[in-house]
Amino acid sequence: MTVTVDSHSGFCWGVVRTIDIAEDELAESPELYSLGPIIHNPVEIERLRAEGLETVTLDDLPRLRGKKVLIRAHGEPPSTYALARRSGVTLVDATCPVVTKVQERIRKFYDQGYQIVIFGKKDHAEVIGLLGHTDNKAVVVRTVEEAAAIDASRKTVLFSQTTMDKETFAKIAEILRARVREFVVGTFEESAIDFHAKDTICGQVSGRDAKLRQFASANDVMVFVAGRSSSNGKVLFDICRQANPRTHFVEDEKELDPAWFAGAGRVGISGATSTPQWLMERVKTAIEHGVGRAQP
Repeated sequence: MTVTVDSHSGFCWGVVRTIDIAEDELAESPELYSLGPIIHNPVEIERLRAEGLETVTLDDLPRLRGKKVLIRAHGEPPSTYALARRSGVTLVDATCPVVTKVQERIRKFYDQGYQIVIFGKKDHAEVIGLLGHTDNKAVVVRTVEEAAAIDASRKTVLFSQTTMDKETFAKIAEILRARVREFVVGTFEESAIDFHAKDTICGQVSGRDAKLRQFASANDVMVFVAGRSSSNGKVLFDICRQANPRTHFVEDEKELDPAWFAGAGRVGISGATSTPQWLMERVKTAIEHGVGRAQP
């Protein structure tokens, strides 16, 4: 049985940047706090915790006066920065530059009086941050049906959480374009143009679609490695499973099931943009030297 790790999987550059910032800070001092889980991968969180990174919440900030607190790649609303200042906390801002750009663009349209519609998940950290730049007045939609129910009388701009799928985004844009007289799609550029142009979905997520489908189709069995709370992990796993029904989701090698590999000649391993390369290699080793040999 041949086991191969997808060469296009692993950390996106925004996550690499955030992890690098955290490790640089920990190299100078073994005390650093992350506002929320630094990454949606419990195995990587545990590795960094062993180096001194402690996860905290907004409620913890007042007790951390004089301490350093890292803002993860997802970003935060303006209210978090204000609370940190009041609490005497030093922020280490590791917000992904892609997310920062979306925040800036949303704020600009909000200040111009647009109704902001965000395609995303209401409880996702990135969306909470984006909402804060509209004084929490933006409308968050997840489905075409929800988009069809928004106020069509206002001039409206559509943005997206950076880890959502392009197909649904395009459908939502089409619905809004048909209903709203003054409708634009927010982009990373200064001008707003229609939905055939670039949106605010991260290219490293959407760009993996075709390559992941091809990789999944080329293998008998797929193992997708990601944290269960990873937004893009769920999107990419669904894409993988569409291309190969024998796709299985695991957080680490302990969740592997020998029955999955019965009769398989080729096994592929892929993961989310928050899945470390070393973890996928560990899953590969487990399949080759443990699970793989257990097959009849």
